[in-house]
Amino acid sequence: MAAATDVMAALAEASDAGDAVFLQRYFKTGPGEYGEGDVFIGVRVPAVRAVVKRFRPLPLEAIAHLLESDVHEHRLAGLIALNASFAAASAARTRDDDERDRLAAFYLGAVRVGRVNNWDLVDASAEFVLGDYLVDKPRFILFELIESPDLWWRRVAMLSTFAFIKGGDASTTLELASLLLDDGDRRDLTQKAVGWMLREVGKRVDRSLLVGFLDANARRMPAVMLSYATEHLDAAERAAYRARRSAASPTE
Repeated sequence: MAAATDVMAALAEASDAGDAVFLQRYFKTGPGEYGEGDVFIGVRVPAVRAVVKRFRPLPLEAIAHLLESDVHEHRLAGLIALNASFAAASAARTRDDDERDRLAAFYLGAVRVGRVNNWDLVDASAEFVLGDYLVDKPRFILFELIESPDLWWRRVAMLSTFAFIKGGDASTTLELASLLLDDGDRRDLTQKAVGWMLREVGKRVDRSLLVGFLDANARRMPAVMLSYATEHLDAAERAAYRARRSAASPTE
């Protein structure tokens, strides 16, 4: 079975120095930026996925080794491999609940020690592991994550609800979004995650749920959150919600 070093070597072969420079800038790795200190070798996402596909299935020990790397693409490869392992353990005919428990706990541990620490890493994994795992389980862990000041923990909590939304359940998304209206978190990557999930509630579950949330909360919503949440409404509706917020926050 393939080892982490095999995956790392294949990623090195697929790397491009010019892409590395671009990705360092794109993912805001400079001092004081959200990705400060992250290291890129220059492998785009489709190429990372292609490498992982060559070596599947990866043992959990190899995935852990990849996630421990300082190289962003190594961590992304580890998460993509983890998604595949979780999907295999969740297959209807061969579902293995013990393995699902193990993989979900492993993922949550990686989140807590800061290995799922950029928006693309969160977005590529949260719904496919933690979200899918919690579809038929209590979701208290998401409320613990959303109450953390850590940007990535909060994004994991919100993006995990995408799995519920795709199953027609908007309840947890709306509850979590409500918790972030007044807590002072104005970071774009938090606001975007919440607004995106609210938008998906309107698109995939029930438009009236989105409109009801906006009617109740538009005055209190951070600007970026409101913009993302209303993105697929018509121009007049978007303008009306922006006007409500502006009237409530004349100096912001």
